[in-house]
Amino acid sequence: MKVLVACEYSGTVRDAFIARGHEAMSCDILPTDVPGPHYQGDVRDVLDNGWDLMIAHPPCTYLSNAGARFLYPRGKLNRARLKLGMEGRAFFMTLWNADIPMIAIENPTPSTVYNLPRYDQVIQPYEFGHPVQKRTCLWLFGLPHLNPTRVVKQRQSSKVPGNWFNKGGKDRQKNRAKTFEGIAKAMASQWGVLQPERILV
Repeated sequence: MKVLVACEYSGTVRDAFIARGHEAMSCDILPTDVPGPHYQGDVRDVLDNGWDLMIAHPPCTYLSNAGARFLYPRGKLNRARLKLGMEGRAFFMTLWNADIPMIAIENPTPSTVYNLPRYDQVIQPYEFGHPVQKRTCLWLFGLPHLNPTRVVKQRQSSKVPGNWFNKGGKDRQKNRAKTFEGIAKAMASQWGVLQPERILV
């Protein structure tokens, strides 16, 4: 299977698919953290390269529900932020409408302001072997729901001060955005066995 992992620099999802024998490439405007097949640049440059599956992690800074409060500071619309949010939505929809047989887009709960399509599934890291709570939405096209692989009882909330999610440092944002390895392995093992259904015109 030919797999594109959009907006990923860590190589976590890419390498989970490669480990199972697939041809996978990550893509991001940042260089990859781990050596491997990676296109550094705009993912729109490579969307039409005959992929069977795309797993995308588009930027969520302006789209997530957590940031919605910044749209109306002191009751007044922040037009600059709204513009950035609309640009984020357009990018999200470009990925969602890509001509690829199987698509998964991962993001936090979105703000209703941007009227994104309804997500298909909500997953948590603790369903895949990690003792962490981090609500993540999946938009799925041509793919089944991702099944939990190992549910753990210990569940550290992302809202606890000083935990993994809130630690400072120059890599704070990168660490928060990285896909959990258990989720990446589940994607590769469950979706990697599927056969893409291409529509012949």
